[in-house]
Amino acid sequence: MSPTFRALSIRNYRVYAAGSLVSNTGTWMQRVAQDWLVLALTGSGTALGITTGLQLLPALLFSPIAGVVADRFPKRRILMLTQFAMAIPAALLGVLAITGAVEVWHVYVLAFAFGTATAFDAPARQSFVVEMVGRDDLANAVGLNSASFNSGRMIGPALAGLLIATLGSGPGATGWVILINAFSYVAVLASLLALNTRLLHPSDPVARGRGAVREGMRYVRSRPDLMLLLATVFFVGTFGMNFQMTSALMATEVFDKGAGAYGLLGSIMAVGSLAGALLAARRVRPRLRLVVGSGVVFAVVEVLAGLMPTYTTFAVILPLLGLTALTMVTSANATVQLSTSPQMRGRVASLYLMIFLGGTPLGAPFIGWLGETFGARWTLVGGGAITLVGILVCTAVFVHRQGLVVRPHLGRHPAWDVSTREDLAEREREQHLASLR
Repeated sequence: MSPTFRALSIRNYRVYAAGSLVSNTGTWMQRVAQDWLVLALTGSGTALGITTGLQLLPALLFSPIAGVVADRFPKRRILMLTQFAMAIPAALLGVLAITGAVEVWHVYVLAFAFGTATAFDAPARQSFVVEMVGRDDLANAVGLNSASFNSGRMIGPALAGLLIATLGSGPGATGWVILINAFSYVAVLASLLALNTRLLHPSDPVARGRGAVREGMRYVRSRPDLMLLLATVFFVGTFGMNFQMTSALMATEVFDKGAGAYGLLGSIMAVGSLAGALLAARRVRPRLRLVVGSGVVFAVVEVLAGLMPTYTTFAVILPLLGLTALTMVTSANATVQLSTSPQMRGRVASLYLMIFLGGTPLGAPFIGWLGETFGARWTLVGGGAITLVGILVCTAVFVHRQGLVVRPHLGRHPAWDVSTREDLAEREREQHLASLR
C-alpha cells in the first residue's frame, strides 16, 4: 500500500474512517446551512460571528474537563455518547427551521449545545486514533483524518449550497440540510460498534484524584516547544481560521453572490486542504519548525486573499490558503500526540483543542465586527495581519529564552525538531516527575 494510505491497512481504522467520512460531510453541510440561516434571519456579520463564537465557546470552557474524561474513561464509549449528544441539537434546529418557527436565539442556544457535545468528543476522538493504529502509524492516521475531514469539506459545502438553492434559499431549505447532518452520526455509531475491541491498544486509565487538570497544565508549561506550538495554534485559530464567516461575507457583500457560489468557495478551499492533509500523511515525524513556518505562510496568504479583486481570483487563492492551514493544523496535531506521554495525551490534546477552537469565541465576534465596520475584506486582511504578528513575536520570545541561534549549518536544536529525540515520551515523563519532586 502507498505510504500515504498505510494506516488504512489496519481494519479498525479503515472501518472508523469510513464512518467519519460520512459524518464529516454532514458536518460541513450543517456549517454552511447554519451560516446561511443566520444571514437569512439577520443579515448581520456580527450575528454570524456570535453564532460561531457560541458554537466554539464550550471548547474554551470545558476542554480541560473533557481531557480528564478522555484520560479516565474508555474513549470508544465516550465517542458513542457524544454522537447522540451532537445529533440531538442538530435535529432540533433542523425541525425548527423547516417548520418556520426558528428565531436567531434558537440558533444561538443550539449552537452552544452542539459545541458542548463537540468539546467532549474532540479530545477523546483525537487520542483514540493511537489506540487503533499505534505510534508507528499515528502521524499517517492523523493526516488521513484531516484528509477525510477535508473530503467532507469538498463535498459538503457544494452539496449544501446546491440543496439550499434548489429548495428556495429560505430558512426552511437550510433546515432540511441541517437535518441530514443529524442522521449522519448514525454512520459513526455503526463504525464504533463494528470495531474489533481485541485489536485496540488502550492506554492505562488515569486514577481518580484531584489536580488532574492542573497536572496537565504544569506538564505543558514545562515544555517550551509545546508552548510555542500552542501559541501558533492560538493565533491561527482565533484570528485566521474564521473561514465560515469570512467566506460568507466575501461572497455576499463583496462579490454579490448567492448560496450556491458561497458553498462552492468552501469546496474550492477544501481542495488545497485535502492536498495539505495528504502531504502531511506522508511525513513519518512532524517538526515544530514546520508548524511555525506554515502558520506564517498561512497568515501572509490570508492577507493576500483579502485583497483579491474578483470572485474568480479570490477562488483561485483559496486552495493555497487551505493547503497552508491544514499543513499547520495536521503537523501540530501529530506533534502534540507523538511528543506527549500516553497518560497525558488526552489532557494535552484537550488543551490544544481548547486553544485552537476555544480562541474563536474571542476572535470571531471581533473579526465579524471588523468586517461590519470596515468592510468584509478586513475580516481576512486584519485577521491575517494579527496572526502574522502574533506568531513572529512568540517565535522571537521562544528563540530568546532558549538561547537559540538559527543557523542551518549548526544542525537542528531538539526543541525545533522533536523527531530527533528517541523515546521522547519516556524522557518527558521522567522530566515531568522530576519537576514535581
